[in-house]
Amino acid sequence: MEKMSYDIIVIGSGPGGYVAAIRAAQLGKKVAIVEKAELGGICLNWGCIPTKALLKSAQVFKYLNHAEDFGINLPSDISFEFGNVVSRSRGVADRMSKGVQFLMKKNKIEVIQGEAKVLPGKKVKVTSADGSSKEISAENIIIATGARSRELPAIPQDGKKVIGYRGALAMEKQPKSLIVVGSGAIGVEFAHFYNTLGTEVTIVEYLPRIVPVEDEDISKQLQLSLKKSGINILTNAEVTGVDTSGEGVKATVKTAKGEEVLEADVLLSAAGVVPNTENIGLEEVGIATERGKIVINDFCETSVKGYYAIGDVVKGADLAHLASAQGILCVEHIAGEKVEPIDYGNIPGCTYCSPEIASVGLTEAKAKEAGYEVKVGKFPFSANGKAVANGAADGFVKVVFDAKYGEWLGCHMIGDGVTEMIAEAVVARKLETTGHEIMKSVHAHPTMAEAIMEAVEDAYGHAIHI
Repeated sequence: MEKMSYDIIVIGSGPGGYVAAIRAAQLGKKVAIVEKAELGGICLNWGCIPTKALLKSAQVFKYLNHAEDFGINLPSDISFEFGNVVSRSRGVADRMSKGVQFLMKKNKIEVIQGEAKVLPGKKVKVTSADGSSKEISAENIIIATGARSRELPAIPQDGKKVIGYRGALAMEKQPKSLIVVGSGAIGVEFAHFYNTLGTEVTIVEYLPRIVPVEDEDISKQLQLSLKKSGINILTNAEVTGVDTSGEGVKATVKTAKGEEVLEADVLLSAAGVVPNTENIGLEEVGIATERGKIVINDFCETSVKGYYAIGDVVKGADLAHLASAQGILCVEHIAGEKVEPIDYGNIPGCTYCSPEIASVGLTEAKAKEAGYEVKVGKFPFSANGKAVANGAADGFVKVVFDAKYGEWLGCHMIGDGVTEMIAEAVVARKLETTGHEIMKSVHAHPTMAEAIMEAVEDAYGHAIHI
C-alpha cells in the first residue's frame, strides 16, 4: 500500500474543506485534500450555487411577465425551456467547481480522489473508485465530509417520484404539480422556483409555521407572500405515507382536521439534512459524536488530539459560510496563530425565495426568553423609495435591541435583496455597535439599506418616514 505524509489532510472539498486547505497552504503547510466526488462539495455542485442559478432564471421570467408594470411592452406569450434552465444551473455549478480546481493548483494542494476513512495514529485510508487504496498520514487531519438529504421513514426516496434536493436540481422535465415536505430554506426556495415557472405547489410543514427558525413576524409575512403567489400551505401537518404505484405520487397527510390525500407528479422531501459521519472511521479512532454530529471544542478539535472537524458534521447551523469560518479558524489554530472562537450567535442565515429572508442574532421571542427587556423597531419597504421604485415594496426590516444597554440583539429582514443587506447588522454586532450609532451613521439615499437605519429609529421612537 502506497504511503504519503503531509502537514494537514482535509477530507471533503466543500466550502469548509477547500477553504481550510487553501488557508493551510497560505500558512506554509503541505496539504492534501481528499474528495470522492466533484471539487466544491455539495454547496458548489448540488446546493447553494446551482439553486441560486435556478432562482435567477425564475426571477428573470417573473420580471418579463410583469414588464408592463415598468412601462415596457413585451409579447404576451413569453415562454421558457425548462431543460435549458436546468442546463444553465448545471453549467454555473461546473464553472465554480473548475474554479476550485484552479485554486488547488494555484496553492499547490494535492487533490486525492477517493473515499476516505480516518485511522488511528493520524492516518487516512483512501480507496479509489477502482478499489485500490493507499494510506496517507499527517500531523493534523480535518474532517469536512458535509451532509446529505434527510430521508424520513414515511417518505422513502426513489429518485423519481419522491426526491431530495439533488433530484429537484436536475429534473428532466418540469412537473405540473409538486408537494414540498418541509418549509426550511431548501423547501421554500424550491417551492418558489417551481411555482414561478407554473408548477402547482403545496408546502407541508410539521410545525405551526413555515420557516420556523425565523422570527414569527417574518414567517407570517412569507406565508402571506407565498399564498399570494399561489402556493398552497399546510402547517401543523405531517406526511404519514406515500403511494407511488400510480402515475404520480399520493401523500397521506395528517392534520388537525384529520387525514387528507394530496396528489402530485412529484414529492420533494426537504426535511433538512443529516451529517455524513457513518463509515468514516470515527469509532475506530475514538472520536466522540453526539446525535450524529462530531463533538468539537472552540477551535474545532475533536476528542482525539490532531483530528479536527468542521461544517455540517459538527454543531451549529448547516451553513456554507460557517463551514468556511470554521476551516480558517482551525487551520490558523493548528499553525499557532492567535485566534478567537467563533461567535455562533452572530452567524447570518439567508433564504433566497421571493421575497428573500435574511437574519442574524436573537428573534424577539428568544430575546424575551433570555430575560432581556427589548426595544423593537420595524420599517416597511412600502415606505422605502428605492423599494417602491424597484417594484419590490413587500416586506420589512425588524430590529431587536436590549433596552438597558443598547446592544443590538437581532436583525430580521424580508424583502427584495435583503440577503445582500444583512452584512451591515453582522458587522455592527461584531463591533458591539449600539442603536444610537446606527442612527447617526448616514445611509445613502435612495437605498434599500436605509430601511435598517429607519427600523432602528423606530425602535427608539423617532422614525421619520412612518
